[in-house]
Amino acid sequence: MSYAGDLTPEEAWAKLEQGAVLVDVRTEGEWAHIGIPDTRATDNDPLFIQWTFPGGIPNPDFVKDLKEQAPEDPSAELLFLCRSGQRSIAAATAATQAGFTAYSVLEGFEGEPDRYGERTVNGWKNRGLPTNLGKN
Repeated sequence: MSYAGDLTPEEAWAKLEQGAVLVDVRTEGEWAHIGIPDTRATDNDPLFIQWTFPGGIPNPDFVKDLKEQAPEDPSAELLFLCRSGQRSIAAATAATQAGFTAYSVLEGFEGEPDRYGERTVNGWKNRGLPTNLGKN
């Protein structure tokens, strides 16, 4: 593993309560139409940095954007979240290579699809963690 580790959504929430920062790496469309994590209870606002743009086009400025937005404290832990837990692994790996302590949140925001293709099985939202309707 080339990053600090994987966390369940509940483990991620516990780390957020201890001062970690969530980095949502989904696309602007996902934030606007599917919802976003609500971390107000942790006193740490999430960061929103796209790992890819619509169509799967990589964000060439991801690490630069992360360095601009991440806490200056070098001991800060960053928790990467995507739709289902795949982009977050790539983002956590890139962040680790850039010198950050990075974790990937398993299951992502929506989780994996059920047998009908609906994302109702697991993930941040389906585990009842706080969410907002969308980011404008």
